[in-house]
Amino acid sequence: MKPSKKILFALLFFLSTTTWSHGLDETYINEWKKFYPSKSLSKGIHASIFQFEDFSSQNIEKWLGFNQQFLSALSKSDADINAIDARLLRIQVLSEIDQWKKLSLQQSSLQLYTTRIAGAIDPVLKADYLLIPEKFDLVCQRLQQVTKLSQAAQNNLNRVAEDDLTTGITNLSATLAFYQNDLQQTLKSEFSNFNCQGFNLKLQNAIKSLDELHTLATGKLSTNALKPKKIIGYDEYARRLKLYTDSELTPEELAKMALEEIEIVRGLIGEVAKTYLKATYPNEPIPDNYNALTAKALGDMEKDAPLNAEDYLQFWHQLSKAAVDFIEKNEIATLPKNNTLRIITAPESAGPAARIGWVASAPPFDPNPITTLNLPSIPETLPKQEQIDFWASFNKPFNRMIVIHELFPGHYMQLKISRETAHPTRLLFPYGTYIEGWATFTEKVLLDAGWEKENHLTYLAHLRKRLENANRAYTSMQVHCNGWSQEQVMEFSTETSLLAPQFAKSLWGRIMNSPMQLTSYFLGGSQFRKLWHAEQKRLGNKFELKLFMDTIMKAGPIPIDEFYEIFALTAPN
Repeated sequence: MKPSKKILFALLFFLSTTTWSHGLDETYINEWKKFYPSKSLSKGIHASIFQFEDFSSQNIEKWLGFNQQFLSALSKSDADINAIDARLLRIQVLSEIDQWKKLSLQQSSLQLYTTRIAGAIDPVLKADYLLIPEKFDLVCQRLQQVTKLSQAAQNNLNRVAEDDLTTGITNLSATLAFYQNDLQQTLKSEFSNFNCQGFNLKLQNAIKSLDELHTLATGKLSTNALKPKKIIGYDEYARRLKLYTDSELTPEELAKMALEEIEIVRGLIGEVAKTYLKATYPNEPIPDNYNALTAKALGDMEKDAPLNAEDYLQFWHQLSKAAVDFIEKNEIATLPKNNTLRIITAPESAGPAARIGWVASAPPFDPNPITTLNLPSIPETLPKQEQIDFWASFNKPFNRMIVIHELFPGHYMQLKISRETAHPTRLLFPYGTYIEGWATFTEKVLLDAGWEKENHLTYLAHLRKRLENANRAYTSMQVHCNGWSQEQVMEFSTETSLLAPQFAKSLWGRIMNSPMQLTSYFLGGSQFRKLWHAEQKRLGNKFELKLFMDTIMKAGPIPIDEFYEIFALTAPN
């Protein structure tokens, strides 16, 4: 896409008038919020409700130019920015350039537009911080902005992959039907006297533009649709891995490290299984065969399972309290003062996500920071054996370990402390490997401190999860670089890496959709363990676990190797 002279002139004007007088981090965040108002709003920045995405070719060129100039500004020795934040912003800028220049999402992704279009109206209606007249005005503005975004999609889109196209058309069809049939009634039910100037004309223009985009999608784009290319190949995987980790790590090195971890952890699982069986069945012979040995211990672990969703929910409430008490008693970390956690059962309306559960973390800048843990669920209308198999995967020893990962002092506690010591750059552009790496690492810390020390099956569950993390990284590389099939992944994951059936089934989809994020559990956990051991060795009996943990959480999600220098400056001599 070659920019015209008019676009270049606008770009040069934009760059020449960009203010760099305040800190570089503030400059970048301000421009990012302008370009991504919907993302900004999802982060809890309420002022972004007054803006909407402009993905016209001119605006994308301006954004690209800004990022390229910003990259040069970051490299200057006198740049007005913290060195760690500069590194995070450099990763972010390179990612933006990659997305809009190399991958050219504006030309190849219908979903890029339809997701914004589908989410245009609802946030305005739900914004309880807006006055009614403000909502009226914003709804009318959204209709114009949707029209403009739809026209940008028609102008920009070239060839789209079949899977992106299918999802995009589904989203677009639903939105178009809503605008045609339900929007006016929705507004009347929300506001008895809704009115804004030119509403009917603006609505008709929006419907017309959406209909034209739908025609383009189901016609020309469908005819020329590309076959899905989920397997990205060695070169692309290597490039993304370097960008994601901000390192020179190669796919071969990743696979070697992960396979070594798999072999080490398999050995540990065998030892723990043998210890458990000897203690539990003192009068029975211990299997000599590794598979029989681990199968018997893991089988016992899976039998200790919840009965149903109600039992599971009650169990988690007890677990979270026990984890808080343990952290406080053993002085592992400074607990946050106010509890903003809610634990519920995932609604069936969540679809496949309800089978694995998720944490709906509070947006980093939301003034009402409630985090919701949605526990996995399965309908009681399904066959009884299917329910038993499901709950076996989410057995109680597994949960006694995973409560550390998800809540205390894992994701919930880390994110809560990070937002309370807010640093905008780190909250908006966190280092990905830190997030899952921290939660994984905390499992080991609490178990070493004595959490569930009398329960061999809880430690076995931790080792199984650690094995799963290495397996995620290993299979991600093997699929995208060496062409492993879904059958090969399933066989290796269940037979070598001992994955529970529920997790093995969902792995392929994650390898396809988030190959880099899958590496973060293993890579981040390993890096934090190395840091922990290095600090213990450096400080000896002066090492303070609470200081170590608090420092990491307060610093926020930064590259893990930066902590070596931080601890050298802050830890006792």
